[in-house]
Amino acid sequence: MIKDCTFATGDDCIAIKAGRNNDGRRVAIPSENIVIQNCQMRDGHGGITIGSEISAGVRNVFAENCHMDSPNLNIAIRFKNNALRGGQLENFYFRNIEVGQVSDAAVTADFNYEEGANGPHIPRLRHLVVENLRSGKSKRALDLQGLDKAHLTDIQLSNCTFDGVADGNVVKYVDGLSLRNVRVNGKLITSAS
Repeated sequence: MIKDCTFATGDDCIAIKAGRNNDGRRVAIPSENIVIQNCQMRDGHGGITIGSEISAGVRNVFAENCHMDSPNLNIAIRFKNNALRGGQLENFYFRNIEVGQVSDAAVTADFNYEEGANGPHIPRLRHLVVENLRSGKSKRALDLQGLDKAHLTDIQLSNCTFDGVADGNVVKYVDGLSLRNVRVNGKLITSAS
């Protein structure tokens, strides 16, 4: 449980990890059953970040009622992984997230992080649910990038509003992206492309 905390780290505010490369696979203990409530995120790379050292996997993360806001905060919700790390990431629930401004995307899942596809381990991300997220300013609403052989799976956004978005979404190698009552710059969108 992480509750009622304020972060201004200059790096990832909350960084959930589970071992780097062979060390993570050797120990093989995933990070799991994590609850984050009523936290404030200011300066940093990501507000709530999963990865990139997550070779043993991460599952069952629930975050609610958090506020993220700074021109020096890059991303609100961030997943980063690659084929050198690998690891199973599953069951993430975010609700009632307020984002004042971030300099990059509000929600990012990136398997191209650092080594990208250059590795023998397949990273996996499945079942990400984001409900009632409101963002006031960002470069992009979504930046979702799986790999050719490692697709992101079952990404659901509902009742989300992204205002002040400068550029279009990036969506590559994603299976099962569901957008329900999602607005970008006031326009209801049904697909992220």
